[in-house]
Amino acid sequence: MMGSKNWVALVLFVLLVFEGYFTETVVSATVTYDHRALVIDGKRRILQSGSFHYPRTTPEVWPEIIKKAKEGGIDVIETYVFWNYHEPVKGQYYFEGRFDLVKFVKTVQESGLLVHLRIGPYSCAEWNYGGFPIWLHFIPGIQFRTTNAPFKKEMKIFLAKIVEMMKMENLFASQGGPIILTQVENEFGNVEGSYGVGGELYVKWAAETAVSLNTSVPWVMCVQDDAPDPVINTCNGFYCDEFTPNSPSKPKMWTENYSGWFLGFGNPIPFRPVEDLAFAVARFFETGGTFQNYYMYFGGTNFGRTAGGPLVATSYDYDAPIDEYGFLRQPKWGHLRDLHLAIKQCEEYMISSDPTQMKLGTNLEAHIYHKTSNECAAFLANYDSSSDANVTFNGNIYFLPAWSVSILPDCKNVIFNTAKVVSQRNIGHSPFALTPGVHDFILEPASWSWYKERVGTWSNNSFTDSGLLEQISTTKDVSDYLWYTISINVNENIITRQEEELFLHIESLGHAALVFVNKRLVGFGYGNHEDASFIVDEKITLNHGNNTIDLLSMMIGVQNYGPWFDVAGAGIFSVVLRDLKNRTNDFSFEEWTYQVGLEGEYLGLDNISLANSSLWTTGAAPPLNQSLIWYKVSFLAPEGKGPLALNLASMGKGQAWVNGQSVGRYWQAYLSPSTGCVNGSDCDYRGAYNASKCLRNCGQPAQTLYHIPRTWVHTGDNLLVLHEELGGDPSKISLRTKTGQEICAHVSETDPPPASSWKPNSELISQNPEVQLTCERGWSITSINFASFGTPIGNCGTFASGACSADILSIVQQACLGQEGCSIPISAATLGDPCPGVLKSLAVEAICSE
Repeated sequence: MMGSKNWVALVLFVLLVFEGYFTETVVSATVTYDHRALVIDGKRRILQSGSFHYPRTTPEVWPEIIKKAKEGGIDVIETYVFWNYHEPVKGQYYFEGRFDLVKFVKTVQESGLLVHLRIGPYSCAEWNYGGFPIWLHFIPGIQFRTTNAPFKKEMKIFLAKIVEMMKMENLFASQGGPIILTQVENEFGNVEGSYGVGGELYVKWAAETAVSLNTSVPWVMCVQDDAPDPVINTCNGFYCDEFTPNSPSKPKMWTENYSGWFLGFGNPIPFRPVEDLAFAVARFFETGGTFQNYYMYFGGTNFGRTAGGPLVATSYDYDAPIDEYGFLRQPKWGHLRDLHLAIKQCEEYMISSDPTQMKLGTNLEAHIYHKTSNECAAFLANYDSSSDANVTFNGNIYFLPAWSVSILPDCKNVIFNTAKVVSQRNIGHSPFALTPGVHDFILEPASWSWYKERVGTWSNNSFTDSGLLEQISTTKDVSDYLWYTISINVNENIITRQEEELFLHIESLGHAALVFVNKRLVGFGYGNHEDASFIVDEKITLNHGNNTIDLLSMMIGVQNYGPWFDVAGAGIFSVVLRDLKNRTNDFSFEEWTYQVGLEGEYLGLDNISLANSSLWTTGAAPPLNQSLIWYKVSFLAPEGKGPLALNLASMGKGQAWVNGQSVGRYWQAYLSPSTGCVNGSDCDYRGAYNASKCLRNCGQPAQTLYHIPRTWVHTGDNLLVLHEELGGDPSKISLRTKTGQEICAHVSETDPPPASSWKPNSELISQNPEVQLTCERGWSITSINFASFGTPIGNCGTFASGACSADILSIVQQACLGQEGCSIPISAATLGDPCPGVLKSLAVEAICSE
């Protein structure tokens, strides 16, 4: 029998072996910076980053979206931290579900990507109250974002809370984690002038406080020219090639490159052409930039009441490379992936030197990076907004389209031009446009249930006060709604006859209001994102004796941006009656009765627990076009694994819930202006972009489709609840699923070959361009609808053979059918030559499906 000492030694040995086997090796990294770049473990890095806000989708799809970002050439995931949802009540913290910050950071780490954690704690982000918790507003003596002791105290507590959480989970780079950057404050430089010397002192305090938390990684302040050392000031904007940091020791960094723009109710849909976005990125790296972040790379959804204000829509798609539902937006995703590959080919040169500028002509220039005297990479730029050009560089002639940059990783071969989009395209601008693979299911239930909301005060927790109260201070943002009610006794002091027409004049700070006289709806007023205030003028009739005026004031997101935005008010501030003789009665300072919220909210009609309550009235068909009504219906979720879209085009304005989860606000009745849009993708990418340059859907609602994550539904009956404020037809509501997609590509013989195929070579080389097609993961190419090599005409979805065309359908089918992706080199040797001496191109349309 083995001796006891030997036995103990063996046990210890086994434990040590197993501990080493099961414990993942933690590799710590040092992160610093110099004038050129962030330095990770002693090496400068060229980094592509993408914003992805964890609460704007569900944890179940975080890994897939991060994986798609990585496949698109993203190195870093950038996210804000949302104070108001992490500390909804002072001292009470929440980090679960969509708000599980630690899980999100660890999910990024598992993918092999890095993290830029923008703690703020001000976010902006078109997020409710800019991320500030509403309780902060009610601390006595507080003033936000200035040298104010109560504010600084709470801000420091939250900053320290988040930093300590990350440290406890070993998530900073020095601990083996993925976090390489942290941000304090956010875009304060845009409004700092409004805060005077208090703002200047606040910036200094915020930077010192952040650095004192010892994260061991650099801190940044975006749009903050006076950011004190060692905090790095960074650029936000559509273009940052001309940005210079405030110190020669700091790198040139771009924390928000807007991939599109956010959507407001009542506005058309903005989009940014990928040619311009790629041009902006290439120019930034051409002129010395080394860290660039897309805001957004994945935008997602403003579920519940998370959308900021005023009037920010529920969709936060942002025209990002990955759309709201998690699908790749092509060609944006693919063109940027190719750009990232091309820049990556230049990285060793870019980290070895500062760029040298060379003028090539009017609005034409080159920037060259040298690794040695004989080795270089170059960016050739034509920043003219209309004129193409041929330029001579290193003895060779290069064609540069207007508003474009060519990338030459060896100073000879062009492997990418920002204006030449060769990546595949999706047919249809919306991910749930009715194209092959998208299916629309009308609910068609056996019965509907409804509950009619009472007009005016509905419980004994109403209260009275003199004058018209500001809405946010009254509701504390527990609800979008506040009832203002007043009784008016009509006598000889107001009118002399029993009934007389009067004019009701109402002024509001925002955002919308329903007007009832004697419980009858007489008017509706609303503002817009740019100016939420509005006026309602209605001709009304009052009866002799007692009358009631009930005003339902509605918030559509608490303001999230601007100087002193935290004290921006909302709600009714003036109510005046005028008779036909212009005699007026101002009721603004009379006694009013107030009710916070709706009765249905108080009852919890959106909850699954009340699905079978006797509160609901049930019938075969729901009442149509009624204001202030709740609807409830059961539905079967369409089969599949992907996300769903709730089509609310037949409704007016309100909120929706699925199985107790808030889908968000909807407002189909608010149409955007009828002019100002471009057809399809006809917006000219050339010339400086702004948020109103390229618009779609004029004269239409901002949004009709609403994201339902697949994990929110289940097999069997699911519950849909809506609160309709204006009136609509719920019988026409439908669900859309996506089980496939229609894709296409059109590539010319003169287009660059794939950036991934380039290999260093001492001479000018000729490689074949390719048509590359890829389905969403899990789908495969099931049919080829069109294939032509020669001179095809038309655009994606409308291709037709031109005068010159080779019959290549069988070649494309053989290469692609049954595959998740395929590539076809553009070569006459492979495809034939139907018209020698003529410039040819290859156009392909295909269907992907499950």
